[in-house]
Amino acid sequence: MEESRMKKHVTVVGAIQVGAGILGFIGALTVFFALNFAKGMVGDDDVPTVVLSFLSISLPILIGFMATLSLVGGIALLSFRSWARILVMIVSVMGCFFIPIGTLIGVYSIWTLMQDDTIKLFKPQP
Repeated sequence: MEESRMKKHVTVVGAIQVGAGILGFIGALTVFFALNFAKGMVGDDDVPTVVLSFLSISLPILIGFMATLSLVGGIALLSFRSWARILVMIVSVMGCFFIPIGTLIGVYSIWTLMQDDTIKLFKPQP
């Protein structure tokens, strides 16, 4: 009974992580285009151009990397891969810094994946 309930929670966490990964890719593209647009509005020889050039590359890469981890972890979590539980917990801890939505997703994911019944779901069956 309890194992079935936790299986549903794990499925919800996996779906949320997949959704967060997709939204993360959309966010990375949005940041990339917005910062490149802003860079075009600033003069060529100004210090803000250098800063915007750095940010327009580094932020989308960082956001895209986190989105990739979330997407891969979510898909693997839906398949109950043992390594996915650890990966999603790590991504969830990092996601807690994105207040308030990331914190809600992170806390729920960590709570779900730390339960004893959830850990039993991911142990190899003899």
